[in-house]
Amino acid sequence: MKHIFFIFVFLVSSVTFSQKVKIIDKQTGKIVRNVTVFNNALTINLSSDNNGFVEISEFKEKEVIVFSHISYALLKIKKSLLQQQNFTVFLTKQSEQLDEVVLSVFKKAEKTNRIAEQIAVISAKDIQQVSPQTSADLLATIPGIKVQKSQFGGGSPVIRGMESNRVLLVVDGVRMNNAIYRKGHLQNSISVAPNMLDKTEVIFGPSSVVYGSDALGGVIHYYTKTPKLSEENEVKSQFFSRFSTVNQEITTNVSAELSFSKWASFTSISYSDFGDLQSGSSRNHGFDDWGKVFYYSENLNGNYNENPTINSDPTLLKNTGYNQTDVLQKFFVPLSKNTDLKVNLQYSTSSDIPRFDRLTELDDETDVSDLKFAEWYYGPQNRLLISSQLLINPNKSWVENGTITAAYQNLQESRIQRKFYDDGLPDLNRSYREETVDVFSVNGDFSVSLSKNKKRALSYGFEFAYNDVASNSYGKTLNIIDGEINGFSDDFLVQSRYPDGGSNYMNSAVYVDYRQDINSKSTLNTGIRFTNTNLNATWIDQTFIQLTDTDISTNNSAVTATVGYVYRPSKNWQINSVISSGFRSPNIDDVGRVREKSGNVTIPNINVTPEFAYNAEIGIQKYFNDKKFRLGTNIYYTLLDSYIQRDYVYESDGSIKQVEFDGKFGDAVSNQNKGTAYIFGYTINYLGKISSKINTSGFITYTKGRTYDTEEPMSSIPPLFGQFELNYKNNKIELGADVRFNSKKDIADFNFTEGIDNHDLTPIVDANATADIDKYYGTPSWTTIGVNGRYLLTDNLSVQARLNNLFDEHYIEFASGVSAPGRNLSVSFVANF
Repeated sequence: MKHIFFIFVFLVSSVTFSQKVKIIDKQTGKIVRNVTVFNNALTINLSSDNNGFVEISEFKEKEVIVFSHISYALLKIKKSLLQQQNFTVFLTKQSEQLDEVVLSVFKKAEKTNRIAEQIAVISAKDIQQVSPQTSADLLATIPGIKVQKSQFGGGSPVIRGMESNRVLLVVDGVRMNNAIYRKGHLQNSISVAPNMLDKTEVIFGPSSVVYGSDALGGVIHYYTKTPKLSEENEVKSQFFSRFSTVNQEITTNVSAELSFSKWASFTSISYSDFGDLQSGSSRNHGFDDWGKVFYYSENLNGNYNENPTINSDPTLLKNTGYNQTDVLQKFFVPLSKNTDLKVNLQYSTSSDIPRFDRLTELDDETDVSDLKFAEWYYGPQNRLLISSQLLINPNKSWVENGTITAAYQNLQESRIQRKFYDDGLPDLNRSYREETVDVFSVNGDFSVSLSKNKKRALSYGFEFAYNDVASNSYGKTLNIIDGEINGFSDDFLVQSRYPDGGSNYMNSAVYVDYRQDINSKSTLNTGIRFTNTNLNATWIDQTFIQLTDTDISTNNSAVTATVGYVYRPSKNWQINSVISSGFRSPNIDDVGRVREKSGNVTIPNINVTPEFAYNAEIGIQKYFNDKKFRLGTNIYYTLLDSYIQRDYVYESDGSIKQVEFDGKFGDAVSNQNKGTAYIFGYTINYLGKISSKINTSGFITYTKGRTYDTEEPMSSIPPLFGQFELNYKNNKIELGADVRFNSKKDIADFNFTEGIDNHDLTPIVDANATADIDKYYGTPSWTTIGVNGRYLLTDNLSVQARLNNLFDEHYIEFASGVSAPGRNLSVSFVANF
C-alpha cells in the first residue's frame, strides 16, 4: 500500500509540475525554437528550448498564455484549453487580421505593414471559393489584373497596362519567363492547375531589384502546396471533381499527403477536359452577329474537309475545346535543425489547342464562309520542372536564413497550320513549327538582421539562368484519297519561327535590399540590382528572309533600384510611397521571331536594345473596426524609355518592305525601340467584415497609356473595370454573390500599329469606311452577376455550386479573340480522407 501511495503522488506531481507544451509551425510541421511565452501580467517569461518545448506548470489553469515569435502571428490561449490540444501549439505566419504575411516582395516572410509596394494575395481558401477552371481565370479575380484570351486554352494577364514578356511569372521561386516569351498574348499562365496552388501573390509595378528583367508591370508568383511533417505519421488524401455546363467541363483532382517525423510527401494529379464553349445569348451591346461563329473548320484531330462547315448554333464556339493534365510531386526533408530540403517535380501537358481567333479569320474576301485557315492549332504544350530548394537557417552574423534554388525546365510548344485555299484551289500544304527550350537556373536569396530587435535587416542574393532554344520547321503536303488523309505526298521548306541554327540566352545578376524601421511609425525599403544578359543566335536557311549577319551576339547590362517608404501615423492609417526602376532585356523572341498575322510578317531585328521603366506610386490604406475593414487606393505613373514596339520596316525609297511567308507576300514589321511613353492608373479597393458572418470586398481599376513620341495609345491598356463581392458564412453553409463590370473602350484608344489590341475583332459600325478608326466600334461595356454556395455535408465532404453570368450576357474581354463564357453552372465535390 505504501508503494502504491508513492506511485500516486509521483503521477500527480508529474501532471502538476511537468506540463510541457510543444510549439510547432502550422505550415511545415517543424518545431519552433526561441518562442517567448508569458502571461498578461508579465510575471512569467519563458522561452521554448531547442526541441520546441516549454514548461508551463508555473501558469494558473485559467490564465491566458501568450506565445510570441518575430516570424509568427501572436497567439493567446487559456492554459485550460491546451489539454484539449494535447499540449501542442501551432503557430502560423499568416496574420488573422488584414496585415497579411507575404513572401514574394523580399523573398522572405514579411508583414504587409512593412511593405511599400502594392500587393495582392489569393489564399488556398480563396481559390477553393472562386473554383476557377484555369489559373488564368484565377488571376482575373485579383484586383488590378485583366486577362486576355486568343483561344480558350490560354490566358494572358495584364498588370498596369503591361502584358506577356513585361510581366514576370514565377512558380515556387523559379521564373517561368523564358527566352521565347513573346510580345503579345501568352498561354503559359495556365500550365499550373489551380487545385495545386497553396496561394498566389502579386507584386504590382517594376520589381526588378529582387526579380530582374521582365518585371515591368509586376510579378505573379504561384506557390504550390507543400507537405508538412507530423509526429503522428499521418496519411491524408483529397478527391476533387467539378462539372461545368458552359463547356461540359469535367475536372478531376486527386492528391495525397504523407506526413512523417523525418520526411513528408505531397502528390497531386489533375485532369481537365473542356468541350466547346457556349457564349452568351443576351446581346445588350446591340450587335447581333458580333462574336458568332457561322462557319467553322472540321479539319482538326486528323479529319479532312475541303470546305468550311455551317455551324448550326453560331453561339457555340466550335474549336475551343481541349484537355490538360498536371502532375505535382513534392518532398520535404529536414536535413538538420537548421537545414531543410524541398524537392519539386512538376509536369504539365495538353492536347492540341485550337487557335480560335485564327480559325475564325476571314480571307481577303468578305464572304463569311471564306475562312482563311483549315488548320491552326498549338501542338501539346509541355512543361517539365525539376527543382530543389535548400532552406538554411545558420543564424550567423552574415546570414540568418536563406534559400538556394536550383532548377531545370524543359518546355515544348509547336504551331501547325494550313489554309483552305491557295489561288482558288484546295491548299494541301501543312506547315509545322516546333520549339524546345531548356532552362538551367540557380538563385540564392539570403537575409540577416542587423539589430537585435529585428528593426534593421539586409537581404541579398544572386541569380543565374541559361536558356537553350531549338527551333525546327518543315512542311508536309497532304495526300487525299476518297476525301480522307492518307499520309503525305511531298515535303517543302518552311521558314522557322526562331533562328534555325540554335540560340541561347543567359541572365546573371546580384542584388542587395535593405529595410529599416526608422521609428515605430515608419519603415524604409531600399534596394539595388545589377543584371547582365547575353544572347547568341545563328540562322542557317535564308530561302525566305535574308539577313546581313547570320551569326549574332548581344550583351546588355542594367542597374535598377527601388526606394520605398511606409508611414503609419496611427494604427488605422498606412501611407506607402515607392520610386523604382525596371528594365527588360530583349530575348530571342524580340530579336529573331518570324511570323505572319493579318498580312503583316514579323522579321528579325538584331539591333533592338533594352527598354526601361521608371515608376512612382503612392498608396493609402485606412483601417476601420479594429482592422476588420480596410479601404485603400494605389496611384502610379510609369515612364517607359526606349520602349519596344512592333512597327513597319521600310525600304530606302520609303515603301514598306515586302517579304514572303508560307507562299504569300506581306508587309514586313519588326520589334523596334521607340522613344518614351507613359502609363498612368489607379486601383481603389476595399476588404473587410461587416459582421462575424458577412464579409465583402471590391475594387475598381483605371489605366491610361500613351506614347510621347508618336502620340498614340499604348497597347494592352484595358478599360475601366472592377468587381464587388458579398459573402455569408454560418456553420456548414457559405453563400456569396459578385458583380463584375467593364466600361467601353473606344476605338480611338486602341493601338493600331502593333495589332495586339485586336481592334479588327471589335464590332463593325461602317463596313465601307477606309480608316479603321471609322470602321470599328471598340470594346462594348458589359456587366455580369454571379452567385455561389458551399455546404459542408460532413466534416470530410463538401459540395459547392457557382452560377456565373446569371443573365447570359454576351461579351468579349478587351483584346481577346474569343467570346467570354455565357451562363455557367458549375458543381464541385471535395472529399477528404
